[in-house]
Amino acid sequence: MEFLLEFVQQNIFLVMIALVSGAMVVYSFIRRADATPLTTAQATLMINRENANVLDVRDAEEFAAGHLPGARNIAPESFSSRTNELEKLKKKPLIIYCKTGQRALKAAADLKKLGFETVFNLEGGINAWTSAGLPIAKAKS
Repeated sequence: MEFLLEFVQQNIFLVMIALVSGAMVVYSFIRRADATPLTTAQATLMINRENANVLDVRDAEEFAAGHLPGARNIAPESFSSRTNELEKLKKKPLIIYCKTGQRALKAAADLKKLGFETVFNLEGGINAWTSAGLPIAKAKS
């Protein structure tokens, strides 16, 4: 026991890094519980077979530059003002995405609070979608 205490005192910086890293891993698993992760292949199947709704939670400029075909653009800060529109999306599975997947995880938590039960997060966001060579729609100028 004395050895352990001495080790911690001599390596406090390394111990703190290990604790923070572990906390971050646990936090990422907790955040993922709000939305089931989907690969691009799984998302494509869900869109085609289950007619899933697709929600882009990026800002309007990012959406205009390119988005998944058929996606709606509702930024998370607009959820409270667009509840009627969101209510209509509750009937089918909902796939949400952003650029890389991080903003979508937070949006999933917000949607869970609004009563959404079948929320899926596109792993890697639109970056993964384009890397897989899947089609992108762009706003008409």
